[in-house]
Amino acid sequence: MPLFPLYALLFTHTGLSDAQVSTLFAIWSITAVVAEVPLGAFADRFSRRWSVVASGTCQAAGYALWTALPGFPGFAAGFVLWGVGGALSSGALEALLHDALEAAGAAPAFARVLGRVNAVSLLGQIPAALLATTLFAAGGFPLVGWVSVGACLAAAAVAVLLPETPRPAPESYLTVLRTGLTETARTPGVAPTALLVAALLAVDAFEEYFPLLARDWGVPVVWAPLATLAIPLAGAAGAALGGTGLPPGPLLAAAAVLLGVAGLAGHPAGLAAVAVFYGVYQFVLVGAEARLQERITGDARATVTSVAGLGSEVLSLAVYAAWAVGGVPAVAAGVLLLAGCLTRLRRPAEHSQA
Repeated sequence: MPLFPLYALLFTHTGLSDAQVSTLFAIWSITAVVAEVPLGAFADRFSRRWSVVASGTCQAAGYALWTALPGFPGFAAGFVLWGVGGALSSGALEALLHDALEAAGAAPAFARVLGRVNAVSLLGQIPAALLATTLFAAGGFPLVGWVSVGACLAAAAVAVLLPETPRPAPESYLTVLRTGLTETARTPGVAPTALLVAALLAVDAFEEYFPLLARDWGVPVVWAPLATLAIPLAGAAGAALGGTGLPPGPLLAAAAVLLGVAGLAGHPAGLAAVAVFYGVYQFVLVGAEARLQERITGDARATVTSVAGLGSEVLSLAVYAAWAVGGVPAVAAGVLLLAGCLTRLRRPAEHSQA
């Protein structure tokens, strides 16, 4: 998706302030808050595969709006569509993966496979960034936007081919929704692990500001996609290693301190520190997501996963606010606080599992 490394710059190029950009991100999150759990239950009740297909289609429609109607109203409407698309796939994709591995007798491999899936997703940003630079030089933001629309539609078409493991005959939609919410609240270890995953997922909202960081630290717009290439590379490496036994709390704390120092320095070389931070973050995130899937035992897996997604969207509003108020140092301070809570949040889940 070549628009990804440039869309925040599209907003500011159109004349939006940093506060308006954060408002757009908040609209995105609020949409996901409203849609996350209901659409997770939709995937459990009807089809997880077709939820993923619809996700790509909604995202394509959002980018089409951005490209055809640049301006705050068009951007806001596009984020609503993207928010719905994200809610359609957030629980469904992990549920598809887990059930397929379980059916093949390979459920313990979930963390390793999820890490690889996330790593490949991040690595996909590299050719997209190279393409973004070429497309932007040739046709500006409009060309980048329309190619991104086509990429999303192509991804939706590929998702049609995903296999879906047969499940027991579904009950009513409301029953599925109630089952997922009940499991989240009552199954030992699920609630604290879902809270941990929600808090970690919220940190990923910081990713939306990477192009703005490059700009603010002196990188020209046309070179921003290339300047930030090391960030998804480091993230892919961290994700691929996720689920190993390294202590997540101290690692995340050290990465947060490094990020804060880079933010205070405000130099282009600080993007290397951002890359290190992002790699550690992805490592910790994959391990937490795998623990959540291990603790889910019922059939409403997408719904339970979407509850964590809902929590992340609520908490991501704090990331947007931190950026608007204090930039990188404020975000780093929030991550440092999360790292301090990480061990405490893990202990109840581990004890209940034992």
